[in-house]
Amino acid sequence: MFDIALLLAAAFVAGALNAVAGGGSFLTLPALVFTGVPPVVANATGTVALLPGYLAGAWGFREDWQSPPGLTMRSIVLWSLVGGAAGAALLLLTPDSTFRLIVPWLLLAATLLFALGPRIRRWTAGAHGASPLKAAFGVLAVSAYGGYFNGGLGILLLALFALLGQTQLHAMNGMKNLVSALLTAIAVAIYAAGGLVQWPQALMMMVAATAGGYGGARLARRIRPEWLRAGIVLVGLAMAALFFWKG
Repeated sequence: MFDIALLLAAAFVAGALNAVAGGGSFLTLPALVFTGVPPVVANATGTVALLPGYLAGAWGFREDWQSPPGLTMRSIVLWSLVGGAAGAALLLLTPDSTFRLIVPWLLLAATLLFALGPRIRRWTAGAHGASPLKAAFGVLAVSAYGGYFNGGLGILLLALFALLGQTQLHAMNGMKNLVSALLTAIAVAIYAAGGLVQWPQALMMMVAATAGGYGGARLARRIRPEWLRAGIVLVGLAMAALFFWKG
């Protein structure tokens, strides 16, 4: 009963965080590992749990979908799916022992990326675009990262679209949600085909994460954005430290 309560609580708060600022995977992955799920399976299962939030976010921004300079919508969809599939396939090939060593570094990198998110967006604000080849490679690389490990994905995508010359925030958010949904959907399909998903936990957490995304976000919006970001960074650092200690 304690494990169920922990997973439901982690998924609910993760759904709310993803709806407001991101960082939900900082909670779902450690919660699953703490309850005895192997790290690779925990990463896949936690991603499945958060998929409905990505799909809802993408649909909610459908009127703002606008490809950045150098890319068409068709190429965005293609490279998102290819990259997400490649990252998911790489996760299938990663032994638990290796992933356990990688996880704290991924959590730490994702946390720092999240903490520096506002500065990264400012640094990339004056970008003038890239060639179609470089733009396609950027989407492919970030999507592969997202298919392998989801933490900090939103910040990476926003920075990428700014570097490609996109300037309208709504369009950037729309494309971020679309790419996140696409790469996560294909990754989840590959996780499932590879037997990485523990479905009882995934379905239970999926319901909680969806509820958190709709209901919990209202509570989270009452918190000052800088406090919310600081809280997520502290959680990420604490989770990274815990994995370093256990490793």
